[in-house]
Amino acid sequence: MSTSMVLITGASGEMGHALIEALAEEGTPVLAADVRPLPHELAQRCVAVLTGAEGDVTSPAFVERAAQFPIGQIFHLAAVLSTAAERDPVRAHRVNVDGTLAVLSLAQQRGEQVRHPVQVMFPSTIAVYGFGSLEEKQRVSAVREDQALHPHTLYGIAKLHCERLGEYYTNHYMQLAGEARWVDFRALRFPGLISAETLPSGGTSDYAPEMLHAAAQGIPYRCFVRPSTRIPFMAMPDGIKALRMLAEAPAEYLSQRVYNIGAFAPTAEEIAAIVRRYFPDAVIEYDVDERRQAIVDSWCADVDDSAARRDWGWQPEYDFERAFAEYLVPAVTRRYRQTTPVQQ
Repeated sequence: MSTSMVLITGASGEMGHALIEALAEEGTPVLAADVRPLPHELAQRCVAVLTGAEGDVTSPAFVERAAQFPIGQIFHLAAVLSTAAERDPVRAHRVNVDGTLAVLSLAQQRGEQVRHPVQVMFPSTIAVYGFGSLEEKQRVSAVREDQALHPHTLYGIAKLHCERLGEYYTNHYMQLAGEARWVDFRALRFPGLISAETLPSGGTSDYAPEMLHAAAQGIPYRCFVRPSTRIPFMAMPDGIKALRMLAEAPAEYLSQRVYNIGAFAPTAEEIAAIVRRYFPDAVIEYDVDERRQAIVDSWCADVDDSAARRDWGWQPEYDFERAFAEYLVPAVTRRYRQTTPVQQ
């Protein structure tokens, strides 16, 4: 893969920023694609950037233009996130499902040309899980990959469908025609990701990063879920680490194509408490949005990531305390520089 490029779709998003930085540090040639322009300093770290129609995974111009590059690996990050997807489910389905199909087809096409599988790395989500009640959710302390796959949101439905599409392209593509399969699809079901470097961008789990960023700026925050709400989270550096670990794992080590990964699973009040510890003047109140609360309540309280730990050695670097002490608080403080956190 040394002579090939890595395509990153949705490159201007939270994960795209972090992934481009990590790959560029190693000298990996990156082809970035997004409907939105990338910040200048980020674009400078890429070999080429596709924007507008050429960066839109739902546009024929994207496939036509991307096919002109020697792509050996794809990180398909482009997606309409959970809250935005509920507001425009038709657009979300087009981007999240049709866009993924276009990326898988591009990978198959490229693999046929070079006679070597093209790896497609796909960030899935805990939104693929769906519990019918809080009581049912509480009975399952940590959900396995094969449990509770009854998503309540378009975002979760689309991600689950795309997991199956990826498995199809990898294992059964055009099986009646006897066509060779040239896609190596691998997916991670991410918990809520908390980044210090980029602002939250429309996820229903964004109350955690929103709380932190507001406190660092000295802005009051009204949390839209109950204090007792519990779902799993992860610091962004661990998200990037997990993607790259799975990408680099030998195929023979993988017992499945889709993996849970976890790090910590605090309640909203536990997040508020640690934010107040570092920013004692933080004003955090609760103003529950019952509709968004219902979505979060349908998600798991935690994940069983034993398959990832067993198959490819997954281990998060940041637990709850360390994520705030060593990554989140120092980084958001540098970002805003208006509020000095309490030293712990």
